[in-house]
Amino acid sequence: MTVSAGSNKRILMIVENLPSPFDRRVWQEATTLRDANYEVSIICPTGKGFDKKFEIIDGIYIYRHNLPFEADGALGYLVEYSAALFWQFYLSFKVFFGRGFDVIHACNPPDMIFLVGGFFKLFGKKFVFDHHDINPELYVAKFGRKDFFYKLMVFFEWLTFKTADVSIATNESYKKIAIERGKMPASRVHVVRSGPKLDRMRIIDPVLSHKHGKSYLIGYVGVIGKQEGVDHLLRAAKFIVHDCGRNDVHFGIVGGGTELESLKNYTTELGLDHCVTFYGRVSDQVLLEVLNTADVCVNPDVANEMNDKSTMNKIMEYMALRKPIVQYDLVEGRFSAEGASLYAKGNDEQDMANKIIQLLDSADLRSEMGEIGYQRIKQSLEWKFEIPKLLKVYEQVFRKSDGQLNKSSSLKRSIK
Repeated sequence: MTVSAGSNKRILMIVENLPSPFDRRVWQEATTLRDANYEVSIICPTGKGFDKKFEIIDGIYIYRHNLPFEADGALGYLVEYSAALFWQFYLSFKVFFGRGFDVIHACNPPDMIFLVGGFFKLFGKKFVFDHHDINPELYVAKFGRKDFFYKLMVFFEWLTFKTADVSIATNESYKKIAIERGKMPASRVHVVRSGPKLDRMRIIDPVLSHKHGKSYLIGYVGVIGKQEGVDHLLRAAKFIVHDCGRNDVHFGIVGGGTELESLKNYTTELGLDHCVTFYGRVSDQVLLEVLNTADVCVNPDVANEMNDKSTMNKIMEYMALRKPIVQYDLVEGRFSAEGASLYAKGNDEQDMANKIIQLLDSADLRSEMGEIGYQRIKQSLEWKFEIPKLLKVYEQVFRKSDGQLNKSSSLKRSIK
């Protein structure tokens, strides 16, 4: 694709769960499309440090809206999604009558943005679905049941795929879902993985103050929610510190989410306040300091159907910083990390603790695994390898759009 291919073609990205440019996948996609001469606008929520309702960053127009609160529970999600949908329609009209757009690029969760995309298809706009999370499985992970609302999630997902002109999957597991459950033709499903950019996830000198006087730091970065398994990490920490008597270890947990406050209280219950630091959502600089200082990084995502099929950004970020990893043995997690990780038995917190101790006790193993991960990023998983795949998606979208336009023009000429 030539650099001029996107000239005068306009994309509106809609994302609900994180503000831009904080959402790294969305921002990497947006800047990649901008660099290919597409005009890019983004609709997203406000968030910590991203309070302006409108701003232009690096040539990308960002329209933000408030959400009532960060949802937790079925009723809370209904309120959040309804409010978000209102603002997405309102701001879409604002962009439509202002900058304009040719394509709506919807980033889930939730699977309700198809309502906006489907509406604007009536005006000849295209709809691209960027499949970040499998929401039916996410619902089961959060609430532990397959009830009416689960079936509703499956229905919304099917409607989203039905509406989409093209779907982007983050891995082969998601592509299979798009084809089998979403009934999309394989030719219209493209895998674009979430790889890190090494100019952002860069290796810097450790900042020893993050170790709080201890010999070792165990690092975690990610959302603090129910299915992320941070409670598993805390119970593994209890085993390491109290049962094994390892007083030379500190744990640094970076990220925010609905479970943050309850997990802080749980840390106190476990008697771990002296060896666990919760950073919340922080700047890139603090995140880099913590992860570069860490001796071992952990992905404690609970072993369930959703996490088994999902690619976690944190794994690639650990690898980009040459960090050895401990995680549960999940399909996509193992695909990403390969030899850069030790794999604990599913949801076995003591086994996870023992794997962490194994790495703490072997500097050579830590160094070897860290280098394996770093080379894997450099050779196949860095974002630069995904750029041609993303641009291919838009080649297909606009080739189809241009073909329809030419067909329409020919029809008008024949009528005359």
